[in-house]
Amino acid sequence: MLAFLAAPFVASLILTGIHAYLGVHVVERGVIFVDLSLAQIAALGATIALLMPFSNGDPHAPMVYWVSLAFTFMGAFIFSTIRSKRGRIPQEAIIGICYAVASAAAILAMSKATSESEHLKDMLVGNILAVSWPEVGKTAALYGAVGLFHYVFRHKFLAISMDPKRAEAEGISIRLWDFLFYASFGFVVTSSVAIAGVLLVFCYLIVPSVAAMLYAEHIGKRLAIGWSMGTIVSALGVYLSLQLDLPTGATIVCTFGLVLIIMAAVRPLVKRKAPRGLHQTDYADSAHSRALGR
Repeated sequence: MLAFLAAPFVASLILTGIHAYLGVHVVERGVIFVDLSLAQIAALGATIALLMPFSNGDPHAPMVYWVSLAFTFMGAFIFSTIRSKRGRIPQEAIIGICYAVASAAAILAMSKATSESEHLKDMLVGNILAVSWPEVGKTAALYGAVGLFHYVFRHKFLAISMDPKRAEAEGISIRLWDFLFYASFGFVVTSSVAIAGVLLVFCYLIVPSVAAMLYAEHIGKRLAIGWSMGTIVSALGVYLSLQLDLPTGATIVCTFGLVLIIMAAVRPLVKRKAPRGLHQTDYADSAHSRALGR
């Protein structure tokens, strides 16, 4: 059993590592559903590619991935151009509309495919138990490259997420770095959806970050809590799905929800050492702290 679960568990750890970090940015930006929307756009691209003759109905065909990635880049470009401090339409509204349209379009596309219900299920919850070691290796290499890119330019990414006004005042191009953020996000989401499905990808992004915010304000502590939660939930979800003969993706999603409820219930019993309201980050400690102090 351990040999059978090894590859799915390692894949879930890789998903936890990159998504918990990206989740910090997403939550700080207030665009909670951007991952869900980009994941659905990636799934739409993969669905359309499956209907093309070059795919031969193989969801793992190389062209399916590239078509899905192209759709994700289009979504990244749209999301990077809609942030505006004077915009009348909230950014989250556009993101929600993109998700709804992409979902409807994917359903319409799948209505022309054979085994429609199976495609819909894979799109939503994936089949992480079926992941192979070569897929794990490719995913680890890709996410490692994305992680290195974010580490090298971490100050700019943290700036536009935590304190965009100060970043703009310092001459950082918000639109350019927004696009680079969403484009790198797109690489991650496209691969993650192929492995884990839309819902599980969303949970890996948002739930660990939200849970960490219950207990910490500092970026480092939030990442540590998020990674720890993701690791424990992944192991527990994969094990329960095998023992109870349940779909793995859906089991992990529900386990995330249950653990988050438990952490929220325990939160009032835990004394926080850091004062409330202080937002300590690697970048925006001075300006942000002064603003909160006022």
